[in-house]
Amino acid sequence: MSIFTQLAKSIYSPKVIADTRYQGIGKTILFVFMLTLISILPIVYYMFVGISEAVGSVKQSINNDLPSFTIQEGVLQSDINAPLTIKNGSFTLIFDPTGAIDESELAGMDANVAMLQKEIVLAAGGETNAVPYSLFTTESMTKDDIISLINTAESSLPVLLGILFIVIYVFSSGMKFIEVSLLAFFGLLLKNLAGRKLQYRHLWRMAAYSTTLPTIFFTIMALLKTEVPFSFSVNWFVASMILLLAIKELQGKKPAES
Repeated sequence: MSIFTQLAKSIYSPKVIADTRYQGIGKTILFVFMLTLISILPIVYYMFVGISEAVGSVKQSINNDLPSFTIQEGVLQSDINAPLTIKNGSFTLIFDPTGAIDESELAGMDANVAMLQKEIVLAAGGETNAVPYSLFTTESMTKDDIISLINTAESSLPVLLGILFIVIYVFSSGMKFIEVSLLAFFGLLLKNLAGRKLQYRHLWRMAAYSTTLPTIFFTIMALLKTEVPFSFSVNWFVASMILLLAIKELQGKKPAES
């Protein structure tokens, strides 16, 4: 049975999951990597689209909407006397060389990027991350220099996104293997409750395939941008129940003769 057929059938068939207990460990590991790849696709897609759009919006806003400015000795300087708020679609940029706005105020201002007097601040999900201008360079920078840097970053974006994808994939794969290993440990209790004779290596293979249904479900929800309440508990409950059903598909221990 091909790995793609196993993927489809392990969504609904505990018997197919039970039959994987004797298959090669290499095929099971490959399945876990494939399942991980599927699970991160919506997150990676929306993240990459968001980053690409943000870079384009920042470039357009700085180039067309901001007045001339310089960053000298880590301080933003311009001729304006009050902060500017520039909206470009869903992107919002705050420009404040006056020092009127503090980083702590940005969380409630619905801004994506803020160029403040001494730092640039990125805001997302109600959290802010500030980077001082002095960290970029100690030399004087103008508006044209900033646009040039953005152009360089934009041309390198495919490489940077590729590296980001690898980092996300490696981290997610590690978390998936931990999830499968913990589920297999829990399977030791389930197999005793069900009166089945299985070793941990068998349960590990079965646990990997038992995570298919919740993984596909949460992938679809992520694709639809739909939040699932108590997702952690739902994931573990569904995977555990599928593993239990797969264990029960096996022939039980024969009762001792009296």
